[in-house]
Amino acid sequence: MAEELDVSASYLNLMERNQRPITVQVLIRLADVYGIDPREFMEGEAGQTVGEIEQLLSDPVLRDAGVPRAEVQDAAENSPFLLAAMQRLYRAYVAAREASQTSLSERADADRTEAIMRESPIDRVRAVLHTQRNHFDEVDAAAESVASDLALTGHELFYAISEHLRARHGIRVRVLPLEVMGERLRWYDHHRRQLLISEILDPAGRVFQAAHQLAFSDHDALLNAIAVRLLPEGDMERRLMRITLANYFAAALMMPYGKFHEAAELSGYDLDLLGAKFGASYEQVAHRLTTLGRSTARGIPFFMLRVDGAGNVSKRLASGRFPFAQFGGTCALWNLHAAFAEPGKILTQVIELTDGSRWFSIARTVRPAVTPYGAIEAHYSIGLGCEMRYANRLVYAKRLDFNAVEATPIGVNCRLCERPACPQRAAPPVLRPLHVDESMRTIAPFAFRDL
Repeated sequence: MAEELDVSASYLNLMERNQRPITVQVLIRLADVYGIDPREFMEGEAGQTVGEIEQLLSDPVLRDAGVPRAEVQDAAENSPFLLAAMQRLYRAYVAAREASQTSLSERADADRTEAIMRESPIDRVRAVLHTQRNHFDEVDAAAESVASDLALTGHELFYAISEHLRARHGIRVRVLPLEVMGERLRWYDHHRRQLLISEILDPAGRVFQAAHQLAFSDHDALLNAIAVRLLPEGDMERRLMRITLANYFAAALMMPYGKFHEAAELSGYDLDLLGAKFGASYEQVAHRLTTLGRSTARGIPFFMLRVDGAGNVSKRLASGRFPFAQFGGTCALWNLHAAFAEPGKILTQVIELTDGSRWFSIARTVRPAVTPYGAIEAHYSIGLGCEMRYANRLVYAKRLDFNAVEATPIGVNCRLCERPACPQRAAPPVLRPLHVDESMRTIAPFAFRDL
């Protein structure tokens, strides 16, 4: 390797141990010799890990330890697996604490009092998605192959998938009334070999659910192999992972990687236009944009969040880096929340985090399915964003003056943000001592001292 990169073996060894920087010349050689995308060395994985560990260290149990940021940065660069284990242990601790607080903790033994410390299966799957950057090339390749075969039939996609399931697996696809399906959107009846889909789903939703079943019927072994490889322990985690991979396959079948990536680049990542071209919903397109991590055809590394009106986050996905809050909500100054006041309208915003990094953000509300009159209707806001260095490739930033744009200062969330004069602050930062002054009231409801 040293010979191919035209450096000495000892210098290469120092670079591998993070004791020498990767120079521009070596980076160019790496790209030429091994086909590596240089952006992989520029996406700040260590920086993201630092932010995640600082969130962990802000917990009252660990706050007094006073771990300096420099030590966290050193660990992120030189001991990433140690920090990953630390994060997993902390998630298990939080899960056990929450279970204890709600009196739902399980007991290891009837004669012992300690609760079983168990990490949430959902958190484990989310951690895998984070590690994989929400990209599974094997699943994309399988979906592209099936999509090509279905395209040859000349039929629209829902009919083509339905016929494929009937001809190859003896599965009949039926769209049934709300009175029959009730709260179920999709149900596969194993005994009658029928896939039942609720009429309240729009066309994009029906195609997605049919494609989800096709993933299990055609590629069950592939889904299982990936789930076992990534989650060797935990039956529930593997089942959740299989469902996640089937969802990934469904989106990849509706929006095949090569065609979707090309269309995204040509359209300036216009979500509505992409949705019309591929027969997908706004949320499906936003989700798909976070999966474009193929080394030979990378898309913009997007992050995506889905929040409800109360600020609860139900989706956190990223193909690049973004310091998501691992616990709690998001910043109220983010237009992710303002989107609820203008349903269906796309809002844009330049945001700046406390570390000085700038991001371009797109937000719009969605609703997941048709809601019968009188029933509770779910509303979500979808936030999609990328680093400012990619914003000039987006149709939404065409009129933006990058030299004069003013960024909205936001934080990860209130407890991790140390901006002093925020009128939306809901809680003081956990790493700063609270300052109480009876003689003064500032814009922010909480005052705090410098360290």
